[in-house]
Amino acid sequence: MSIFLVLAKFIFVMTLGYYFISAFQWFNYKIKRVIFHYTKPMWHIYFIILPLFLIAIFDNFIYQISITILYLIATIFWAYKLDKRVVITARVKRFFAFLIVGFGLFIFCPYSGNWLFHTIFSLIFAILFSTLSEKIVAIWYKNQAISKLKSMPNLKIILVTASFGKTSIKNFIYDIANGELKTHKTPRSVNTLLGIIRDINDNLSSDVELYIVEAGARLSGDIDEIAKFINPQIVVIGQIGGAHLEYFGSLDRVRAVKLEALNSNRLKTCIAHSSTNLKDKAIIYDELVSGVRSTLDGVWFDMSLDGVKRHFSANLLGEFNSYNLAAAILACKAAGVKNINLDSIKSVEHRLQRIDANGKVIIDDSFNGNLNGMLASYKLVSEFKGRKIILTPGIIEGGSGVNIELSKAIDDVFDILVITSALNENELTKYIKKAKIVRLFDKSKMGEFLSSNTMSGDLILFSNDAPSFV
Repeated sequence: MSIFLVLAKFIFVMTLGYYFISAFQWFNYKIKRVIFHYTKPMWHIYFIILPLFLIAIFDNFIYQISITILYLIATIFWAYKLDKRVVITARVKRFFAFLIVGFGLFIFCPYSGNWLFHTIFSLIFAILFSTLSEKIVAIWYKNQAISKLKSMPNLKIILVTASFGKTSIKNFIYDIANGELKTHKTPRSVNTLLGIIRDINDNLSSDVELYIVEAGARLSGDIDEIAKFINPQIVVIGQIGGAHLEYFGSLDRVRAVKLEALNSNRLKTCIAHSSTNLKDKAIIYDELVSGVRSTLDGVWFDMSLDGVKRHFSANLLGEFNSYNLAAAILACKAAGVKNINLDSIKSVEHRLQRIDANGKVIIDDSFNGNLNGMLASYKLVSEFKGRKIILTPGIIEGGSGVNIELSKAIDDVFDILVITSALNENELTKYIKKAKIVRLFDKSKMGEFLSSNTMSGDLILFSNDAPSFV
């Protein structure tokens, strides 16, 4: 019977560990974010507090086995329903290795018969030692990346940061420059120091001439650390807005964190949005743009370059992309690109990406999670003559009241509002008078819903995207 009890304990601890590492990975392994900014706090009750409470009060062998079986089944079902499950990285493997070691060590402890103590010890052991090991691994990888950058003295580096739009600006710089310079950019939305270090070590080849790095922040000092590590010659600071206010508290604090990008000892050129308040210290790119026209077919704008007005157009959606393109054009000029044109510009995936299918116009704006950008997308699609359907969870990180503003705009433009997360349901429905409201919190049913409730001639906008842990 003791073997069965140890096995049951082991399964229980591994199941709890799976939930823990999932939450940590979703929130960039920041324990404060997992505790204080977790968007599904009830999950902590269901998958941490309740199971631990049950094994603490039921010390009968049969009950404990039953609790373990139920907990395992519930967690498997929960994980199956997720659209973003834990990715089994080397870090995750190390966490589970330490969890197993911690479990094994406690078997020899005088209190090993206490199921609750055994579980808590194993988990704390895994968290402490995996954190320590990651710091050691990070130092080793960081030194490796420093050596690689030192071996490339002629490499030009552009750092891009903003409250929103930084990934688009990064991609546009790449599209413009890559035809003339051997160019590399950080992949996808990788924007943390560890992600950048990994990219340098794994992907940056020695013949690259221009490296474009995206920098993000959740804490004060994050961007400062990145800027001092890569020491860019060119910095682009895009629009400062209310994204991540819950982390920084005020717009001034958000601005101060973004301006940490200037802390490079090789900085030669700063290109910034007027919202940075850097008028005398940077090229203010949005003030050089005029005559913007945006439709569902593209964007057109004029821009003053070296005192000469030039006309540009691109097969992109959204008026704001004219300003993102302007920032990219100036960055490329600063990097030495001679032939500035937008022929190679591609739509950024999931950012106002137009898809035409079965007579329907689908606008994928699922990576746009800020108020200004979302309102701009609503203005853009308002010209469409057919029925308009929006699927959105609202704004996840933007401060109080922003979803009420969305509610007003949605009711003015759309015929059907499909709410895809319960998180902002009350604010999103507050001012809906005209639009039909549909609640679709189970993403697995989205395809079925769209198939049976949309028709040729409809426009469907995916506005922001909430993983199922939101």
